[in-house]
Amino acid sequence: MRPQSVSVTGGGSIVWITWPDGMEARFHAIWLRDNALDAETRSAGNGQRLITILDVPASTAVMDAKISPKGDLAVTFGPNGHRTSFPSAWLRDHVYDTSKAAEPGWVSPETTVWDAGLQTSVPKVSYAAVVRQAPVLRDWLTAVRRYGFAVLRDVPRETGSLAEVVKLFGFVRETNYGRWFDVRAEVDPNNLAFTNLGLQAHTDNPYRDPVPTLQLLCCLENTVEGGESSVVDGFMVAERLRREDRDGFALLTRFPVRFDYGGPAGIRLRAKRPMIELGPDGEMIAVRFNNRSAAPFTDIPFEAMPAFYAAYRRFAEIVEDESMQVTFKLEPGELFIVDNTRVLHARKAFSSSGTRWLQGCYADKDGLLSTLAALETSTTDRVAE
Repeated sequence: MRPQSVSVTGGGSIVWITWPDGMEARFHAIWLRDNALDAETRSAGNGQRLITILDVPASTAVMDAKISPKGDLAVTFGPNGHRTSFPSAWLRDHVYDTSKAAEPGWVSPETTVWDAGLQTSVPKVSYAAVVRQAPVLRDWLTAVRRYGFAVLRDVPRETGSLAEVVKLFGFVRETNYGRWFDVRAEVDPNNLAFTNLGLQAHTDNPYRDPVPTLQLLCCLENTVEGGESSVVDGFMVAERLRREDRDGFALLTRFPVRFDYGGPAGIRLRAKRPMIELGPDGEMIAVRFNNRSAAPFTDIPFEAMPAFYAAYRRFAEIVEDESMQVTFKLEPGELFIVDNTRVLHARKAFSSSGTRWLQGCYADKDGLLSTLAALETSTTDRVAE
């Protein structure tokens, strides 16, 4: 949308822009110069800055600003006369002149929190489609970003096939469990996941720093009774707690808890993070919830410990509320992916007769988001071979 008007105030320190739909925004001269898009400022190959903040004079001001024939904002900066232009759409996408105050615990507009109502519309597509059609892969990855959870059908029932899924958007994150790991009952397991016991909804590996941000589980065989999987949106759990008990929510965001895992010889993993992690601006960043790996809490003041445990208990009760859960039984060839910083997953106990063989692996969300961003701006309809 072409700007309607532009003006310079504050002795050249501020540029005002008005659009035809009534939107107005102010931009500081120093901000505009630092974020210039021209070839002197940015690398044409990767968009990275070619200047540092020390290359921008502290006395930077806008000497002239006008709307170009193409509808861009054309700016001349003092004291050195640097000229550049900004597309109108780019400026609207990067407006920071807002007085909107968000309550702690807000989530990105790209995120949709959910409960059991998602049961009837679980994002689910076929492996062949995401491999062959870039728009299908884009939509599947978009669902992972939005809901923190999605399912893939008809994945090859072969050892390591889930690593081929990861290749569609990123790289496997290898851990002490290996490049991938088998999830089935073992005689002497080094993790309770490798039994036929039921598992409470949890996030994986909270004892790592950084925690793996994506987990994939692929079903190769499943002939047992029971063993249903379920997922819970930790952001929705946190939001319910915030609405019910703001003080309890604040306690779980304010104080860190400790997680510990002592596996085979030579492995001792420890981390310290809050159960509900907020960014500096109050955005919901992550949820970590894993009773099996929780170490004694020693970072909460004595006076606050009873209230902290009350909030912890209520968080767990909301997690266990069936109205929060999406439940399904993985069939052979089905895979599900979860955002391990947000979505908790659980498993019901299963019979000792029959076979239940899943393979799991970890990956990182930055790769997924990078691939998604590239697909969103790509004009191709086919994933590169």
